[in-house]
Amino acid sequence: MKQRCRFLILTYCFWIVVFAIQKPVFMFFHCREQSRLLDYLNVLWHGLRLDITTAAYLTVIPLLLIMVSLWYNGRAKSKNKSPIQKIIKIYSYFIAVIVCLLFAIDNVLYSYWGFRLDETALFYLQFPEDAANSITWSDIGKAAAVFVPYLTAVIFIYIAMFKKTKIETNNRKIGRKFGQSLIFVLMMPILFIAIRGGVSTATANVGMVYYSDKQKLNHAAINPLFNLVYSMLNAENFSEEFDFYDEPTRQQIFTSLTQYQHSEPLSVLTTQHPNVLIIVLESFTAGVVEAVGGEKGATPHLNELSRQGILFTNCYANSFRTDRGLVSVLNGYIAPPTTSVMKYPSKSQSLPSIAKALQSKGYVNDMLYGGDINFTNMQSYFYGSGYEAIVSDKDFPIAQRLSKWGANDDVTFNYLYNSLLKRDKSKRFLTTFLTLSSHEPFDVPFHHFDDPFVNAAAYTDSCIGDFVKRIEQTPIWKDLLIIFVADHGIAFPKGTLYYEPQRFRIPMLWIGGAVKEPMIISKICNQSDIAATLLAQLGVSYSDFVFSKDVFDALSPQYAIFTYNNGFGFVDSTGFSVYDNNRNLPLMNADSSRISRGKALIQTLYDDLGAR
Repeated sequence: MKQRCRFLILTYCFWIVVFAIQKPVFMFFHCREQSRLLDYLNVLWHGLRLDITTAAYLTVIPLLLIMVSLWYNGRAKSKNKSPIQKIIKIYSYFIAVIVCLLFAIDNVLYSYWGFRLDETALFYLQFPEDAANSITWSDIGKAAAVFVPYLTAVIFIYIAMFKKTKIETNNRKIGRKFGQSLIFVLMMPILFIAIRGGVSTATANVGMVYYSDKQKLNHAAINPLFNLVYSMLNAENFSEEFDFYDEPTRQQIFTSLTQYQHSEPLSVLTTQHPNVLIIVLESFTAGVVEAVGGEKGATPHLNELSRQGILFTNCYANSFRTDRGLVSVLNGYIAPPTTSVMKYPSKSQSLPSIAKALQSKGYVNDMLYGGDINFTNMQSYFYGSGYEAIVSDKDFPIAQRLSKWGANDDVTFNYLYNSLLKRDKSKRFLTTFLTLSSHEPFDVPFHHFDDPFVNAAAYTDSCIGDFVKRIEQTPIWKDLLIIFVADHGIAFPKGTLYYEPQRFRIPMLWIGGAVKEPMIISKICNQSDIAATLLAQLGVSYSDFVFSKDVFDALSPQYAIFTYNNGFGFVDSTGFSVYDNNRNLPLMNADSSRISRGKALIQTLYDDLGAR
């Protein structure tokens, strides 16, 4: 009995040690600016709460197997391990491989995403070939450099801890077997309390380990295995999430943001029936576009075009990934902070969309993308949103698919130009084009800047310049409206935090023969406002787009909201605030007015999503 209890306790402690090792390794890669001994100790101490919970989960099966060993333990001899102990060893090694692999992947992804491993990664892994396109050999090397030593250390620790421990032969007396079984049954509530996260009203959750105003230290304390499983189990209870306010309060705040006295909107187009081309620029953060205060010299063509069209200087992306940004741009829908709407076709297809609104007015709608249109459910999303034809990588010869993602932007812009010339002149059209060359790993046939991202953005900018120069010489130009907007920003310049407004600020530019005159719009807005703003210019009702506002309406509220992994930021004319839903605390600039409006928007979003 003593050996069994000792074995169980060692098993539990083994997992605690395995998880504790992760903390300093993560900090070495991502928290070097907080490398004091006290920081390491604080991360270990605060992270222990979720480590205890996760270790308890992993100890349940060994506990059940040890109970079985009381009744059947095979032929356990003094020099050999019993069959039950061998099973526990195999189980432990199997879980150890998974834990080490997940941590290695998490360690690489954090550099790009700024948050710990969660169900977001599993969504992209549904499309392994496409997800692999974002992975470089350097990433694989970094993951291997963590995985191999970590797994080796874990196996060594297991051997050392259990070398002299074995489950003894089961007692032959039935009474003792029942008595000993009862003792282990009584241990189950202890494990349950650890799994639950204690005896308080709050159950185990990621926010339990947050303790610092330095977000990376909070992230270092998170157990990635717990975070992954927790996010998977809590991903779809939309209507029950983020109940910040009672219904009357939520409604009052939300109404103040979305229902306003309309003025006569500013008319910026020469026609109410233009042909519309929406060009979604992959990862084009404002920091790389000089016209909106970004990198000098990187985007000369966009800079020049900005002087010819309508430039929006305070536009913000609603989220941080393409699948979320597309829904914001094309559906006028705020991006949820914990999931991607595109993941749920039944919900995304129920959303209003620019394409559906224009389709009802006789427009024909099509989509162009040089990559895999099945990635992140894009194909079902576009068809469900009212697009009648889709061109993707499979429509280009292999010789033109030279990047890891598919056809480079020079190829797709050339295709776009030729396809526009072949249009049926009797029908108005909405064409949406998603670029891809400025997506990591930024591998482009262009070498003018040392920074890979800046170089890739400059390459796409050169393709834009060539395309516009050609298309404006054609008859199509007269009634054409081109909307350039980014799908999301990135952490550029380097050092930009993943939750800072700077990461989400993006360029938006309207040009074309359908634009009356150049102007600069400094009003704070979102990419999700494109729907209402565009449809208002076309004389089409946008009442279904409850999260979108007409930027050209002088009386529309001036604000923007952006979301990151389980958090949001709210920007208005008074400044900005960032709120962390894990801790239920402000991260930056605790202003009650801004935060309350952000909360009301998020709560309404999840209520709406849950009802679809």
